[in-house]
Amino acid sequence: MNASYDVRIWKTEVYKGAEVSTYTVRWRVAKAAFRAAFRLKAQAESFKAELTVAANKGEAFSVEDGRPLSWKRDEQTVSWFTLVCAYMDAKWPYASGNYRKSIAEALTDATEALSARDSGRPAQKELRAALRGWVFSTRARDGERAPRKDQNPAIRWLAPPAHIEHVIRWLQNNTIDVHELAQPKQGPSLTRSVLDRISRTQDGAAAAGNTVKRKRQVLNNLFKFAIEINALEENPLHNVTWTRPKTEEAVDPGVVANREQARALLSEVGKQGAMGKRLVAFFGCMYYAALRPEEAIDLRKENIVNLPQEGGWGEVILTNADPEVGTKWTDDGGARERRGLKHRAPKAKRPVPIHPDLVALLRSHLAEFPADREGRIFTGPRRGIIRDSTYLPVWHAARQRALTPTERASGIAGRPYDFRHACVSAWLNAGVNPPQVAEWAGHSVEVLLRVYAKCISGGQAEAMRRIEAALPPTSPKAADSLEQAR
Repeated sequence: MNASYDVRIWKTEVYKGAEVSTYTVRWRVAKAAFRAAFRLKAQAESFKAELTVAANKGEAFSVEDGRPLSWKRDEQTVSWFTLVCAYMDAKWPYASGNYRKSIAEALTDATEALSARDSGRPAQKELRAALRGWVFSTRARDGERAPRKDQNPAIRWLAPPAHIEHVIRWLQNNTIDVHELAQPKQGPSLTRSVLDRISRTQDGAAAAGNTVKRKRQVLNNLFKFAIEINALEENPLHNVTWTRPKTEEAVDPGVVANREQARALLSEVGKQGAMGKRLVAFFGCMYYAALRPEEAIDLRKENIVNLPQEGGWGEVILTNADPEVGTKWTDDGGARERRGLKHRAPKAKRPVPIHPDLVALLRSHLAEFPADREGRIFTGPRRGIIRDSTYLPVWHAARQRALTPTERASGIAGRPYDFRHACVSAWLNAGVNPPQVAEWAGHSVEVLLRVYAKCISGGQAEAMRRIEAALPPTSPKAADSLEQAR
């Protein structure tokens, strides 16, 4: 059973026969049309009114029989598979590509935990690939394959690609009924099995605390949705005592490159062929201006408001980011999705100063590699948008040559994102006020201090100096007077 909130109720049709009149209520759910005939006008109007009330309340309707799901509660149960598909479809229009992907990851883990363990169960890799690659991608289900002729066109997801069709069929018949999560005896154990699953990686190792926190939040929202469509009466998470893993948000100082290491890395990037030359200023934006990779990729000529000819500081005003989320999670099927700045309002802007060294890198880059038609500064050799798979090999190759074996083993600059950490750490250690650093880096002050607390050096000595200036040490003579007064 699939569900939709797209409901339209039409005017009642009246057929007046020689002996009997028929009143037919007509309505549509998604793309499927339905009708119900009554002998009496009052019956038809009453039925139509009930449909209208349910639609106005925002209830989900079944695309199989056109009735609100709340009507079916006593007639049949909702399977877990049906619930998660309906939830994904409800969230899809309002979620970013990255958030869609995040929801799919959490629901894949939960579905794996709430599926039967019989001998017919598909292999874990096959099961997860079908869930993440097709089931939880509303765009893939709606656009990649037409329904079979013997199927209702509104339930396209019943016609999966041939190579995973057997997996989808198995899932439809082998996930628990949602009401089982509310049963006093088995409900808590089922809920705990889901929480245990999201707390582990696929190979059984403990998952990162932030990952577990994010996935539990998805589950919490899913259960609220289940209550909303009357598939559950209460949130099962409230019936389980569970301690989530501790989260560690602070940046490890061991990944922060110093000035010499950073410059050596940038130098080696420029030696990595034609693509490497195009990426020196790209990585420089992360080290000197704390740009996120997706912000550097979307950097355009219009964002540069000041780029002095000789020396001095410049400035960029960031407006957008272009994160890579995968073709399954974007509306247009592209690998990247241009959006507003992270943690900011859709049209928010963020000014960032450009270090003189970065000014030189950008001027050199623009002189050799003109911007594309959209004004994008960093592009591939064929003027296409840069993919993660393009710049990461260049980074790792340069790191292999620029750092010593000991430095590489320590994790210094293991990812391009670590250059951003190095920049923010340098700003803080230079004594720039945290609110100013937070504005430049696109953080809140609270998050900034929590994430970079371990990267601020020399803070203790400076704090003691200031305290001593405010409370000078007592002289020996004054100390004797105090002792005599006692």
